[in-house]
Amino acid sequence: MGFKAKIILSFFAVILCSVACSDSFLETNQEPAMEPTSELDVEKANKDFSELPFKTGINDFEISVLFNQRWRFRLNVPEVTDDELVPLFINLHGGALTPRPDGFRRGDCLLGPALETKNIKAYILSPTSEALLWFDPFNEAQVVNLVKFSIEHLNVDPKRVVVFGYSDGGFGSWFFADTHPELFSAAIPMAQAYGLISSDNGIAKKTEIPLYVIHGETDVIFPFSNTEDLVERSRNAGSEIIFVKAEGLDHNRACSYLPYVEDAIDWLKDSVWE
Repeated sequence: MGFKAKIILSFFAVILCSVACSDSFLETNQEPAMEPTSELDVEKANKDFSELPFKTGINDFEISVLFNQRWRFRLNVPEVTDDELVPLFINLHGGALTPRPDGFRRGDCLLGPALETKNIKAYILSPTSEALLWFDPFNEAQVVNLVKFSIEHLNVDPKRVVVFGYSDGGFGSWFFADTHPELFSAAIPMAQAYGLISSDNGIAKKTEIPLYVIHGETDVIFPFSNTEDLVERSRNAGSEIIFVKAEGLDHNRACSYLPYVEDAIDWLKDSVWE
């Protein structure tokens, strides 16, 4: 019931917010479904992924899955040597409930420029939400399997996989950190109000990988104080979290957060991947 409540709340958030910010204010003690791929032919999807014509630079792809549904995603491919392993960033866009086939274009002004400034050679995989929230089983299967396929078929260092996102994408990045910590070395959730997964006694669940949480000081969609409280409760459960206030920034100026993302990349290099 907790996740259904989140979907309802998220719908109303979209109505109220011109940028389609649909994250949830509710919390849940219900673990998400851990077998999201039960209706998916993973072997076929893996084969289709392996046959994609990857080239250095920007690649826009789609894979047909599940009764003519598709995984549509952008993959930024760095120039690498045959034996070179580099990081993989999963870039989750905001406005997840908005039906845009090119949703992967959202957030182009953050992660890519930050990695370029910091001279980090990396893959950036940006999936499209298909007008579903990131915790929806369809998107859970999409993200989890695209990470696994990328590690298998690309020059990805499995110890340097990061999930990143803004607004709905920020919610999604924390969700995947909570539910699939075996796949990621860290998460960077931004401008979100994640509903902490709690145990039966109401205590927040510890997130097993480190997080770098960035939030705008004047965000009126998800007030800073609310996210600050969520961070503190998660820290009390044992989570390792760096919490950064973006001075003077609100929810609707995503590209203005670039300097904070650059700082997060430094954190990855100096504290997580050292």
